[in-house]
Amino acid sequence: MSKLNLFEKVWKAHSVGQLQNGQTQLFVGRHLIHEVTSPQAFGMLREQNLPVRYPERTFATVDHIVPTNETQEPYSDPLADAMIKELRKNCKDFDVTFFDVDTGKQGIVHVVGPEQGLTQPGMTIACGDSHTSTHGAFGAIAFGIGTSQVRDLLATQTMALGKLKVRRIEVNGKLNPGIFAKDVILHIIKVLGVNGGTGYAYEYAGDVFDSFSMEERMTACNMSIEGGARAGYVNPDEKTFEYLKGKPYSPKNENWDEVVSKWASFASDEGCHYDDIVKIDASEIGPTVTWGINPSQAIGINETIPNPSLVDPKEKASIEEAIEYMKITPGAPIKGTPIDVAFIGSCTNGRISDLEEVASQIHGHKVKEGIKAIVVPGSQVVSKIAEEKGLDKIFTDAGFEWRYAGCSMCLAMNPDKLIGDQLCASSSNRNFKGRQGSPTGRTMLMSPTMVAAAAITGVISDSREVFSS
Repeated sequence: MSKLNLFEKVWKAHSVGQLQNGQTQLFVGRHLIHEVTSPQAFGMLREQNLPVRYPERTFATVDHIVPTNETQEPYSDPLADAMIKELRKNCKDFDVTFFDVDTGKQGIVHVVGPEQGLTQPGMTIACGDSHTSTHGAFGAIAFGIGTSQVRDLLATQTMALGKLKVRRIEVNGKLNPGIFAKDVILHIIKVLGVNGGTGYAYEYAGDVFDSFSMEERMTACNMSIEGGARAGYVNPDEKTFEYLKGKPYSPKNENWDEVVSKWASFASDEGCHYDDIVKIDASEIGPTVTWGINPSQAIGINETIPNPSLVDPKEKASIEEAIEYMKITPGAPIKGTPIDVAFIGSCTNGRISDLEEVASQIHGHKVKEGIKAIVVPGSQVVSKIAEEKGLDKIFTDAGFEWRYAGCSMCLAMNPDKLIGDQLCASSSNRNFKGRQGSPTGRTMLMSPTMVAAAAITGVISDSREVFSS
């Protein structure tokens, strides 16, 4: 019997058939939807008089456009109000489970799926959002898809996709103190580039990923797409099974041992084939900050902004473009760059462990005068746990705004936007031009603890120094 990696096993288990163009018709075990990419898809079903094929496999929430500073409907943003009402109607008409704003379960789709136990090992998962790769932390193969594929999934529970190659990325050794999962994934993207993963699924492995919590694994898998990969995953283990035990949609206890045995069988076989293997030394990873306009344009906190005149000519134009847009000085230290806004949240770093880590550091500190700092929990469940632990008070006492659950300033489809050329220290996943709501707004990505350090000092800072006392 041939040895297979997890991707091959999951692909084989869900293949319906081979299409003439060489793609595979893939059955999707779990379909997650939200308010932005689903309205047109439901509209197309109505036009064709088609039902949702397996409504019990589809789950919906609102996250992208939902306001984080108000809860009373109708919302002051008429577009947000209309889109949420439309999803509510569609879910009712097509018998789809909807984690609405009054359920206590609403939140960012990639936070809600795992915490509800909807994300499970060996699954194929799809969602009309590029960061669906998050769910790969559980040993699932998860894809972001477009609106037409959302339609196809609703109608058939299948999608057409070409099989990917698999690259194993091993991070071995031990991380230095004050280094987090966000630093690890930014470092990986810096090493391999934003197009390095084109045509690949990434299998994350090695000492560091073995030691990571499930939420840390989610942070890394979340940004696989930023490195060009179509999917990213970690093999399931005891941490995976323990995390899922007792979750609302997890298998019940009477079948637990049998289910765990099946889940474990999807892990990559020892000695299986990979199309590529990359090994990274954990000790080389420091606090990492993006300086440019894509996630690979990143450096360590003690490094300097690249000088276009000293780089490979092939990279010169893109570096010059980024430096001009970001209004920074070539050769200058990244540390000390003034910020205007600090944002902690998103599907990358809006989970309870992220908030706990920052809260444990900021006692006795205050956000610097003139800095706008907001904290947006990734879900209502996260918010409830945080408030029960008093984390909201720790943040507000330090000068942060405590918001309601949603995507917020990660992509700024709601009122949480940068103004003019404000510079934001952000725990989110993209630093593209205009990503945070202003066409001239500037974003520097970093871990939540680094965001907090920047909020307190007013400049990009080394959190290990700020919180050393």
